[in-house]
Amino acid sequence: MRNPYSILGVPKNASPGSIKKEYHRLARENHPDSKPGDTLAENRFKEISGAYDILSNPARRKKFDAGEIDANGNDKKTHSDGFGAKPSNRTAKSSKSRFEQFFRDRQKKPYSKTNGANVTYTLQVPFIEAALGVNKTVRMANNKSLKVSIPAATKDGQVLRLKGQGMNGTCGGSDGDALVEIKVSPDAQFSRKEMDIFSEIPVGIDEAVLGGRIEAETIHGTVSLKVPENSNSGTRLRLKGRGIKTSDGRSGDQYVTLKVMLPEKQDKTFVDFVRKWVGKNPYNARTNKISEAAE
Repeated sequence: MRNPYSILGVPKNASPGSIKKEYHRLARENHPDSKPGDTLAENRFKEISGAYDILSNPARRKKFDAGEIDANGNDKKTHSDGFGAKPSNRTAKSSKSRFEQFFRDRQKKPYSKTNGANVTYTLQVPFIEAALGVNKTVRMANNKSLKVSIPAATKDGQVLRLKGQGMNGTCGGSDGDALVEIKVSPDAQFSRKEMDIFSEIPVGIDEAVLGGRIEAETIHGTVSLKVPENSNSGTRLRLKGRGIKTSDGRSGDQYVTLKVMLPEKQDKTFVDFVRKWVGKNPYNARTNKISEAAE
């Protein structure tokens, strides 16, 4: 039998508590109940038990350290035939007894169940996909590939919990959950507030003065939008029901703010006309009120 300190993997000055801790750890790893049919594990368990039988007993440990008994617990001073030490059945009986007791204890008290840990994942989602809802497949830290259903109206920073999709539990413990944090990418055209969508659209001077119909983009596609006559920059038009829609029947609106744009190139005829018109029809733009209309 090897040195009991080496068997348990502890130094010679190890405390009784350290010896006991290592014994229980090694016994659990090599217990035949956890490795049925593994004769090496069974022999290893007996060896561990024999080492612990010596080191857990202060008197026997002292004798071993003093060289009075060997690693099997045999008394080195007693000889049966002048050629070798007289075998002692104490260690073998003790190991067998400890083995049987450990086996009975594991049957009465199984390994304590441990719940699996949660795993986390951050998923970047485009603005429109988060607004409308989308299905994604992601690979988690535990190498699981999961299908994640992102519902409509999902907000930036919202965490979706996928129950039972985390690390596996042991000894009957429940599996952990997968926590997916949604990061919504900003959109160059749209923004949102709760269920409502906001956007801005440029209009020409003719459209602003005379009114008419123009095409406007929504998160659901392109629609025809009526621009009222005499519209100003900042005029806000409402597209009812064109905001975020959820499966439970809730629906928001989209608000389109008009932005009146001058021609890119200055036209002398137009400039002359404006000068003459302003001379006959003076007004102060700072006093004008911005209007709001519904579509």
